[in-house]
Amino acid sequence: MYFPTSAARQLSSVPALPNVPLDSVLNFEPSPRKSLFCTLTKDALTIWRVRPSAPLAYLARSETSLIEHGNNLAVTWSPDGSRMVIQTTLSYLVLVTVDYIPDVSAYQPPDIGQGAQRNFLAGPGEGLPLQSLSLAFEGVIRAEGQVHSVSPRKHHILFSTNSPPAIQRIPWPSYDESDSGTDHSRRSLVGYDTWVLNDHELPWLVDSDVTVTKVLHSTAGVETWITSDGRAYFVRLQANAHVEEPTVDPDNEDESKDGDSGSLENQINGIGPSSADSSSSMHEQHWQGTCIHNIEVPRWVQKSRHVESDTSDNGPPVYIEPRRAVEVAVNARFSLIAIGTYSGSIEFTAFPALDGPAPIPQTIDVPNPYNRPRGKASTMEWSSDGCVLAVGWEHGWAIFSVGGRCLASAFGVDDTVDGERFQDAFMHGVKDLFWAPGNFELVVLAQSSPNKPDGQIFILPFAKSATTCQHSPDNTRYAFLQMDDRALVYRGADQPDMSVINPESDVWQHIKIPQAYLAANWPIRYSALSSDGRLVAIAGRRGLTHYSSTSGRWKLFSSVTQEQAFAVKGGLLWFHHVLIAAIEVSKSYQIRLYSRDLELNNQNILHREMISSPVIILSLVDNSLLVYTADNMLSHYLIIPTTNSIKLHLCGSITFNGIIAAPSAVRVLSWMIPSAQKQLGDPVDDLAVATVLMMVGGQLVLLRPRKSGNQEVKYDMQIFADRIEFCWIHLRGIGALENSLWGYDGQGIRVWLNALAIESASSPDEAPKNVKESVNIPLDFYPLSVLMDKGIIIGAEHESATRVNLPFVIFRHATSSHLFLHHVLRHYLESGQVREAVLFATHYQHLVFFGHALEILLHTVVESEATTNSEEAPNAMATTLPAVIEFLDHFDVALDVVVGCARKTEVTRWKQLFSIVGNPKSLFETCLNSGRLKTAGSYLLVLHNLEQLDENNKDAIQLLQSAIDAQDWQLCREILRFLHSIDDTGMALRHALTQTNLAEDLQGLSAS
Repeated sequence: MYFPTSAARQLSSVPALPNVPLDSVLNFEPSPRKSLFCTLTKDALTIWRVRPSAPLAYLARSETSLIEHGNNLAVTWSPDGSRMVIQTTLSYLVLVTVDYIPDVSAYQPPDIGQGAQRNFLAGPGEGLPLQSLSLAFEGVIRAEGQVHSVSPRKHHILFSTNSPPAIQRIPWPSYDESDSGTDHSRRSLVGYDTWVLNDHELPWLVDSDVTVTKVLHSTAGVETWITSDGRAYFVRLQANAHVEEPTVDPDNEDESKDGDSGSLENQINGIGPSSADSSSSMHEQHWQGTCIHNIEVPRWVQKSRHVESDTSDNGPPVYIEPRRAVEVAVNARFSLIAIGTYSGSIEFTAFPALDGPAPIPQTIDVPNPYNRPRGKASTMEWSSDGCVLAVGWEHGWAIFSVGGRCLASAFGVDDTVDGERFQDAFMHGVKDLFWAPGNFELVVLAQSSPNKPDGQIFILPFAKSATTCQHSPDNTRYAFLQMDDRALVYRGADQPDMSVINPESDVWQHIKIPQAYLAANWPIRYSALSSDGRLVAIAGRRGLTHYSSTSGRWKLFSSVTQEQAFAVKGGLLWFHHVLIAAIEVSKSYQIRLYSRDLELNNQNILHREMISSPVIILSLVDNSLLVYTADNMLSHYLIIPTTNSIKLHLCGSITFNGIIAAPSAVRVLSWMIPSAQKQLGDPVDDLAVATVLMMVGGQLVLLRPRKSGNQEVKYDMQIFADRIEFCWIHLRGIGALENSLWGYDGQGIRVWLNALAIESASSPDEAPKNVKESVNIPLDFYPLSVLMDKGIIIGAEHESATRVNLPFVIFRHATSSHLFLHHVLRHYLESGQVREAVLFATHYQHLVFFGHALEILLHTVVESEATTNSEEAPNAMATTLPAVIEFLDHFDVALDVVVGCARKTEVTRWKQLFSIVGNPKSLFETCLNSGRLKTAGSYLLVLHNLEQLDENNKDAIQLLQSAIDAQDWQLCREILRFLHSIDDTGMALRHALTQTNLAEDLQGLSAS
């Protein structure tokens, strides 16, 4: 799904300014919108633009400030991006204001001639001017106690301290409007609060004798604490029941409380509010929490204080729990929590339920083939789409999918490199990281090196599946990858059969996106592929563009004003040559239809459909357009071509209120129509009888319709599986694959054959948590597409390469494939459904590798039954293997399949195999009589090992004579080599030559 590609770009972390010291970067932090990021050294702060990667502002602290308040330690942004808070080593909070200067560029282009300017084209995201900004010190706040973590909010600064162990909150300083223009010293700090960590104020803590080491607040509004004992908590600030509700927002209490905490000037002078006043029990709000990561501490440790903050002065603690949490990343879209531990392991945990047992964590497998040290987890972040997790350790990094599949990892380099020239320091350890806008790049801060303090920042490019942006059926029909500046379409489905399974075949088409569009509209947000794979549509920040592989041309809006007037929100779809786009324009929402054959402009829009709510997802099933909107409404439109144009006809809508709790979490939408409705019904009525398929977060669910007494349609939800990353639905599948569901859970593909026939529970209380799949296909690569007509799953896996003469690592993705035929066939045969298996296999018997697939099937059954030690093994052998043999007898390749399987299986299992297949000598004679001489030659080895060849090797001589008559001299040579191998004396070989007169013929040929 996400694969590193090309090579990482390295940034110089030292601005090109005079007298700037060469210091290593302590950490960096992206802005709330991730268009900017800041880097922090011990005495300076630099703000960078993400694209193009360039510094915009630099602010250095004075020597006096460093002595009085301490060196820089960490930095965080305010939610609106207008302020920054620097945490110092002496527990001061340095406030910095960020002023954006509109219409002023941070860099002025050089004066060059018009002819030379044409050679400098803006790259992706570089078309917009570099907006200038300035940094200024606003003041310094002295915190009471040693500060551990700072988390700025909209109206307050929240931070945790050690002495006393507490959570403290202080509002942002605000200017009094009556102050003069030059005197800014009088500011109010009203609304100061302190919550001491004890059993009285925070009774839900498992152990109250702790400090909060990290306070994390995600963009989804989920707040997480990590405590010094290694536990993690979900927390929420709630109003007290006995306190009157405030008249203003709880996080904006500046106007509702008296200013009893002193001014910022007093804070600067070291006069803070007393803990007796600030930590009183009369809080208007209280913290409510739930433990999401618990650890069992040994009893002998429980008797002593275990506070992490003491370790800096008194050495390491006596006991360090390996599972103690050091990093937490929350994935609200999939309701998943990733926890990085002190030992370096990664655990995934589901969100805790309001009532019920705590979820069982899943420990993720981290590939480390050379068993290199990885250290503790140093940083983690989910991509904005929630599909992948980037993890940095002290000695490496990795990318994991939401199901736990490792997509890429590195703990050092595998090959020998020149240590002096090698520059990719992130391969040996990562200190911090974040995903850039669009998730096409991972910005990484490498561990600092004493010899190379500069150049710690790297930008690693990625290719990702287009289904991460838009999970439509057409995007899953072909393997479709999206890069920062191009689209990659897998063309193996159009190639001969052997090209599909050949890993060396380069069958990816690279479609470069026009530079003129990307320069101003980077990053790409939506990508859509037509059902035949020939048309591609792309939508970025604003507007859209589309491409035809037949003509090789892109079409852009002729008017930049029209392009910049709207943004695609909800997706793109192709209906033949018509592009369907859900857009937002001037705070209104539309569905527009564009023709590939016409120029892109507002005059050529085929149809506009006004809708009242933002579109979450679009889906196309035949000529039915399904539109799911943010108001939890599913609308069904029929696409009706007219004489001169095309239009949408609204057939009906239905609400999912009470069924889908979070509309924004819906990632996949489709439906399945009963056969009777397809053949006899009116398409207008499809909505009332269709079974709706949705993927809500990671849950794959079916919504089955039922009509109540007043003919109102209601839906019963049936959950098929959790933690599903991607799914494929085949409404027009081959044979038994029609209406089948294919879901990937990070380990393998789970297939539900004929999902419409799966019965739902009679009552909601009896509904199982998951529906057992029909087939489970384990994979060792990441799947991207299922080629139904070829019986193959196409996917990719990450590869990296280093060279001694190169100072960087090269990343690429390699194409992989896996046959799924034998998995489906085995499901039928284990159920005794031989007829269904034969019908299914007939759709694929024309393939070149059909015999190979059947050979895998037979080999798998033989091996699995031979290694089964249970008491049911004899019964299984008596049913499954005979069913497989009966199935093979329906195809001409059966004899080749049996002998091919036998030659790949241990000889000790041949007796059992041929006791069911039949006497190998009879099979040999059948091959000989039917003219399958090469197959008969393969059976000679079986006859020899089973000691069924007579002393005179009559069967071998008979086959040799037939090969001579057919003038198959290659087979003759193999038979003679076989006779020589079974008799070292050469008697068998001489006897065969004599019996067939081959020696005399050879002498005659040599004499002539």
